[in-house]
Amino acid sequence: MTDSLARLVDELARTAPGLRIETGAGGTGAYAYDASNYRVPPQAVAFPRSADDVCAVLRACRDAGVPVTARGGGTSMAGNAVGPGVVLEFSRYLNRILDIDPQARTARVEAGVVLDALRDATAPHGLTFGPDPSSHSRCTLGGMIGNDACGNRSVRDGRTSGHIEALEIVTADGVRAVADHSGLHAAEPGDADAVRSVARLEADVRRLISDDLALIRTELGRIPRQVSGYQLHHLLPENGFDVARALVGTEGTCAVVTAAKVRLIATAPASALLTLGYDDVVDAAEDVPEILRWSPAAVEGMDEAIVATMRARRGPDSVTGLPEGRAWLYVELDGDEEAAVNARAAELLDVLKARGRMTGGRVVESAAERRSLWRVREDGAGLAARLVDGRESWPGWEDAAVAPEQLAAYLRDFRGLLAAHGLTGVLYGHFGAGCVHVRIDFDLATDTGRAATRRFLSEAAALVVEHGGTLSGEHGDGRARGELLEVMYSHRMIRTFGAFKKTFDPQGLLNPGVIVDPAPLDADLALHTPSVVVPVETLFAFPHDEDGFEGAVRRCVGVGRCRSDAGGVMCPSYRATGEENHSTRGRARLLQEMVRGGTVQDGWRSTEVKDALDLCLSCKACSSDCPVGVDMATYKAEFLHHHYKGRLRPRSHYSLGWLPLTSALAGYAARPVNALLRGPVGRALARLGGVTTKRSIPAFASRRALRKALRATKTDEQSKALLFVDSFTRAFRPEVAGATSRVLADAGIPCTTRDDLCCGLTWVSTGQLSVARRIMARTVARLDNGDDRPVIVAEPSCAAALKRDVPELLDTDAARRVAARVHTLTGALTDLAAPGWTPPDLPGNVVLQTHCHEYATFTGRRPRDLLRKLGVRKVDEAEGCCGLAGNFGFEEQHYDTSMAVAELALKPRLDGVGPDAPAVVVADGFSCATQIDHLAGDRDIRALHLAELLDPAADRSDQPGETK
Repeated sequence: MTDSLARLVDELARTAPGLRIETGAGGTGAYAYDASNYRVPPQAVAFPRSADDVCAVLRACRDAGVPVTARGGGTSMAGNAVGPGVVLEFSRYLNRILDIDPQARTARVEAGVVLDALRDATAPHGLTFGPDPSSHSRCTLGGMIGNDACGNRSVRDGRTSGHIEALEIVTADGVRAVADHSGLHAAEPGDADAVRSVARLEADVRRLISDDLALIRTELGRIPRQVSGYQLHHLLPENGFDVARALVGTEGTCAVVTAAKVRLIATAPASALLTLGYDDVVDAAEDVPEILRWSPAAVEGMDEAIVATMRARRGPDSVTGLPEGRAWLYVELDGDEEAAVNARAAELLDVLKARGRMTGGRVVESAAERRSLWRVREDGAGLAARLVDGRESWPGWEDAAVAPEQLAAYLRDFRGLLAAHGLTGVLYGHFGAGCVHVRIDFDLATDTGRAATRRFLSEAAALVVEHGGTLSGEHGDGRARGELLEVMYSHRMIRTFGAFKKTFDPQGLLNPGVIVDPAPLDADLALHTPSVVVPVETLFAFPHDEDGFEGAVRRCVGVGRCRSDAGGVMCPSYRATGEENHSTRGRARLLQEMVRGGTVQDGWRSTEVKDALDLCLSCKACSSDCPVGVDMATYKAEFLHHHYKGRLRPRSHYSLGWLPLTSALAGYAARPVNALLRGPVGRALARLGGVTTKRSIPAFASRRALRKALRATKTDEQSKALLFVDSFTRAFRPEVAGATSRVLADAGIPCTTRDDLCCGLTWVSTGQLSVARRIMARTVARLDNGDDRPVIVAEPSCAAALKRDVPELLDTDAARRVAARVHTLTGALTDLAAPGWTPPDLPGNVVLQTHCHEYATFTGRRPRDLLRKLGVRKVDEAEGCCGLAGNFGFEEQHYDTSMAVAELALKPRLDGVGPDAPAVVVADGFSCATQIDHLAGDRDIRALHLAELLDPAADRSDQPGETK
């Protein structure tokens, strides 16, 4: 820490006691990035809890001459949320909904409130906040105000600025004020100094505007999506000197917003979604003007690359409901009555068919299909970043907008410009508003590539201006487009923008380098001279990443879907703690810093990276839920291997990492071992091994129990599959192996068994990769013997290890052949069961905990879908990690986090099970079942494996729940 930074921290300790400030590499490294191409490491990150904290920071930074950058969800794609001084992180603590007034249809919220939290709070009143960016699950209201965000339904609801009643701000000199539709006022009328300061500021702004009335009237507010620059036309006399709306879109360069009063709109009772197919995006754009005549709520477009990537990453069934085509429009109509809306949708479809451009179209009636389709569109930025063929693409020209009637012509010329520069762009966006998002395969890592990028962006700016458009339609100018504003505006307007900022921020300390006096668009690029200092020879092959580990961690481009509080499974540790460093993104950014030798300079020995990875549950959900496929569990395993190489490991790495070996030995004397572990000796051994004593150690099964369970398995002549009896099933629940064998036979898939092999999972999860490779090599040698029968594994985590970890760690053809044969029980019954097979009577209600590894690795083969197909009337799935996650929840230091994760989804489902709501609880994963036993306590709830539920030999006389 420099002397000046130390003085700043000391000053804040005096003026803002309790304010959390991070200055070390572990606390600041993740904040060097947002979702853009830029990297600007801050000196410190402050986490204000109140507007007074913000005032203290701005005063201290003013006195020290230190820049300040306000940050919400960190999802900016233009570089608006990174800065070199102090970053104000609002989403962690300053995130309260202060008031909702259903009668006035307004809400007052702090800047760090996530949009979905506001929408959830207003939904019971039939109200919502209109603008809905695709990042709605993690973007904050402060961030939306900063860049004047719009969203998928902006055709109807417009920009954030149109929904702002008042802004509570802190000025550059640390004074609290309120900006509303009539001007600027001191927040504390009793503070005479503040009143004078704010009055002086308002007077200066009024003089500035009065000097440039004609200029502002002619150059600003020309098209609905003209976000670039400052929105000074709101300050014109005819617009009432609306300071609130004028400050929206200033990207934190004029004042810091701490709270806002926003206007709410009524939620439409009925809606219909049309999906329209086209040969290309230009044809789609040609139909937009006609579609707009029908007053749609949304008109969204995307091309085939995004759909192909989604299907490759999450399975062919992840995108359903699209007609034939290579580009698509989503058109949403809404209204008061479902019948009327559906009639309008059908009529519009007929009109568009008659126009002859569509390759197909349909009205999507299934709610599940609608959710699936909107998820594709909302994940567009991430899916386009790393395509199915491995190509990387980048923002930088992702936000241009034209008038909708100019869209087809602009897209035609824009594609020609891409071709002339030898570039490929993945197109999607808000076609109904004329706003086009595109990620382009720029080469940002070389001097030649950066020079070519600069030439392209200059010509692209000239092109969009030629079509009467704007550089930015909702993301803001940021570092990506500020330099290009001179292409769009006159020199006099650029000077007026500068004067406006100087009036609010005389020292130029608020988000410097953005909009006014912009930094060069190719400065501070994250890929510029990465100076890799960490040896990247790894044990994992990272076959999907051309640059190995470096390319793998670079997958994270910052879209932040891992920071969502709901939907999908990732990231359980972030959902439990709310800390950026406990999100997939935060960890990936620190790994990027480690690889480049940036703020993290200790390489594989870094304690900052180790600490960030410590609460990663290795659930693998990010490998599926993350739009770019970040696989933090694998990165963690690789890091732990190097970090502890040649050093003493945590005790739990030995006690739990070597569990397959110790459990095999325990099986020869299970009864005395179990008796020993239940007493004081067991608790002492647990503490010695770094294992929590707050859980009961599961009882070991004897070898005799396993032999008894497998007594009825088929001979080689009769079998169609191989049942791989994993270490967990052998050691703790051999009855599951027997039930699996019987179910498979009943389904027409008789099997033989192998109960002498191991997938190596526990050694992988603890980063003991050399041992894991030896175990895996032995297993592959035994299985790759010319036998091409399916390998069926009852334990999902072991199935996932065989499917993914084994080929990626061994990187041999034999390993890939074995992996291709692996199925979970769900997958086997879905794909291999005899036609017409039906199981015995099943309960009507099931509470289901799907193992995270199964969710992530075997996409499209979910237990939920199988149970529904087999006739279970209600499947209440606890969507999220159980919290135990293999060794994680057994480790002493992780118990509290494990239980906090369980509280998110699993425990509420279990709490709902009882005499008045009987249900069978199903969990295939041993960890999940163990966590359920722990959570249930003495409530007589036991988790069944799917095989036990379907077992034809099971006694169903006391099965809870209504049978189907």
